[in-house]
Amino acid sequence: MFKSVLVANRGEIACRVFRTAKRMGIRTIAVYSEADARALHVREADEAVLIGPAPARESYLDQAKVLAAAKATGAEAIHPGYGFLSENAEFAEAVMAAGIVWIGAPPAAIRAMGLKDAAKQLMIEAGVPVTPGYLGEDQSPERLKAEADAIGYPVLIKAVAGGGGKGMRRVDAVDAFLEALASCKREAASSFGDDRVLIEKYILSPRHIEVQVFGDSHGEVVHLFERDCSLQRRHQKVIEEAPAPGMDAATREAVTAAAVRAARAVNYVGAGTIEFIADGTEGLRADRIWFMEMNTRLQVEHPVTEAITGIDLVEWQFRAAAGEPVPMRQDQLSINGWAMEARLYAEDPANGFLPSIGRLDHFVLPDGVRVDTGVERGGEVSQFYDPMIAKLIVHAETREAAAEGLAGACGSVEVWPVRTNAGFLVRCLEHPRFVAGDVDTGFIGAEEDTLTTRSVLSAEILSNAGLRLLPRSSRWGHGDWRSPWEGDRALGFRLNRDRRPTVTVWVDGVVAEVVPDHVSSQDGQVWARDDDHVLAFGRGEVFSIQSRPPSTASGSLGASDGSLRAPMPGKIVATPAKAGDTVTKGQPVVVLEAMKMEHALVAPFDGVVGEVGVSVGDQVAADAVLAVVEAKG
Repeated sequence: MFKSVLVANRGEIACRVFRTAKRMGIRTIAVYSEADARALHVREADEAVLIGPAPARESYLDQAKVLAAAKATGAEAIHPGYGFLSENAEFAEAVMAAGIVWIGAPPAAIRAMGLKDAAKQLMIEAGVPVTPGYLGEDQSPERLKAEADAIGYPVLIKAVAGGGGKGMRRVDAVDAFLEALASCKREAASSFGDDRVLIEKYILSPRHIEVQVFGDSHGEVVHLFERDCSLQRRHQKVIEEAPAPGMDAATREAVTAAAVRAARAVNYVGAGTIEFIADGTEGLRADRIWFMEMNTRLQVEHPVTEAITGIDLVEWQFRAAAGEPVPMRQDQLSINGWAMEARLYAEDPANGFLPSIGRLDHFVLPDGVRVDTGVERGGEVSQFYDPMIAKLIVHAETREAAAEGLAGACGSVEVWPVRTNAGFLVRCLEHPRFVAGDVDTGFIGAEEDTLTTRSVLSAEILSNAGLRLLPRSSRWGHGDWRSPWEGDRALGFRLNRDRRPTVTVWVDGVVAEVVPDHVSSQDGQVWARDDDHVLAFGRGEVFSIQSRPPSTASGSLGASDGSLRAPMPGKIVATPAKAGDTVTKGQPVVVLEAMKMEHALVAPFDGVVGEVGVSVGDQVAADAVLAVVEAKG
């Protein structure tokens, strides 16, 4: 076994790998960018090396700098985590060429599964079921229609060179195919210079099922059962669980056996995930689950598999990389209970899931559950990296108990001033459809209005907040207003009089009248910032309560005066509208990229673009005016 490991990553995954390494007596080495100089993963490592500026391409994605750090510190092994360089075959080869142990998939397997068309053909040859479809050289309308007819409607026409939803059409009936095909080809040619298409069976109620596989250098491959990752928003996983609800023994045997065949087909070594798409219209069935792709790395959601199997997958990765065999046989592995994981993001669901950045002045995560995080109180959520700040994992005997426990954990999250999706997670976990296991990848989209509506601040917590804001010296006099023996004697003493004052407060900018009282509540707590401002936490939400009207907030996507301001620092990637253009309310004017995501700043009302003060490629500061829309007339 190697004596030291460098983690070529950051945040919670770096901390997670360090945890296992320390338990095994392996020296830990971190790399970090200038933005992460005070990050948790840097402090937790035995040694840390600065590798460049904040942008990932100049630090975490710079292969030469990472290798130089490994050589300078004498690192015997490199673990890539996930994301960044984890599925980069060239980097894996460079690591091995330098005489350093690569804790990841073989470069040949990374390449084989990275080419989606080739991977699909390889899976067919290995006897792994793939989504019914056609990808052939004959692109005549007649052949394409014949293939669609044979597959059965609905089908999906997709541009071979497509992306971003362009060159894609769903067709529900035979008589609509040719018109949709012509439209799809035109768009594909215009967008990508390539009008070739493929045909796939359209899955009406898609569920995302994936199987954890693990191989060693001796030719052995086992599976560690399945996970259900169907709860997604715009293809980003939100809540994952293991095992999959509704998975019977026969279907599990079929899908896990297919996953093992897929891993064997590429001589896989280490931890990997075979992802399948399932048609959930009639529940999970072996003949309705098809291969999508393989992730040749550790997955974000690996903790739920660890919870139900009792396995430390990172330890297994270390042992496989050191040439050891898989520690357990397939017949020694079993499922114990149910596990769920929620991804806690720095984002604001009430504001279009806009990422939130800044200092974590108040940061409380739940006790009694597994928490994987890379930040701490006083730390920063940076504009340069993914907005996930923690993973909360609950393991229980039943699915119902796991969901209830995870909802409670998410509900106890307290973060300020950075916004999080904790309340949104609570509502997802408590939604009747989720509780019943009736979830597919379209669940959040279908229920988004309900899921993004913030929980109501309880009367008890609001009253408690009002008490905190009650001036010690007011028209009620000095002392304890709750006592008939204190306060302003001019009021007179009446046994039957409600002497409690009414306090005017502003809850997130909305005025409210509160009768203060000090009561205990299970729904949250109040945290005082100063004499004029308190925060109320409850069910994953945070409410800002002030005793005076707040100033108008800046940074909105569409200000009332027509100014479009940057909600955070970022880079301009598109300017769909130009000065003089007529725009309608909601039409994108400028597109900003921040935290690995694009954010469209839209027209706040119908009008004309007066000016666009930025160009593609510009770096802008938070609150900078990017464009102005002028009202018509």
